[in-house]
Amino acid sequence: MGAAIRAARLAQGLSQEALAEIDSIDRSYMGGIERGEHNLAIMNLLKISDALGVKASSLLDETGI
Repeated sequence: MGAAIRAARLAQGLSQEALAEIDSIDRSYMGGIERGEHNLAIMNLLKISDALGVKASSLLDETGI
């Protein structure tokens, strides 16, 4: 999941800090999500996908889940 979020974030030209600020998520937590160090709650997935302008299901599809 973290790799899919990172790819979408980079495609939008956003830094981790900018995405975290939009989502009201701590930047270090966002980094942990991208590195696979933190489990991602569905509410945070929805906040992140909304900030990236993509459907949460498309991020899930990228993971093969």
